[in-house]
Amino acid sequence: MEVTERIVRSHRNTRVVIVSVLEDGPLPKRLLEAGAAGYIGNGCDAQERRRAVRDGAAGRRYLGTSIAQNLALSTVEGNGSPFDSLSPRELEVALLLTQGLRQEDIARRLSLSAKTVNTHKARLFEKMGLHDYIARSRMASQYGLVDPARPL
Repeated sequence: MEVTERIVRSHRNTRVVIVSVLEDGPLPKRLLEAGAAGYIGNGCDAQERRRAVRDGAAGRRYLGTSIAQNLALSTVEGNGSPFDSLSPRELEVALLLTQGLRQEDIARRLSLSAKTVNTHKARLFEKMGLHDYIARSRMASQYGLVDPARPL
């Protein structure tokens, strides 16, 4: 999210189209809010990829079919994710923790101190009512924050 925001902010005429295996959960919405012009699933066909790039280049937003449906249904049904309450940085830390990165590795990757990462981790656990890593991993999987092809 931070990278998308930086690109959009510093290069006004540059458009970002996200291609991801994560088609559900809070990421599509958060990345669009960060300024992405489009978001498509990794498994979409070449025609949809071209359409996303063309629409993005023309200044229009583009969502892959399944992503648009997931966003619409979550809005209509009120199925908000507990990850929605996290700040952008807390969500980034949660994603990296879910990928199995250690606190020190996350700190290096995000250019933060290990203490700051620990603070974000504590806040996200508190906001989500979690008590251990297993519960966090299950919740991340349940709400589409984990690559389905990657073991937890």
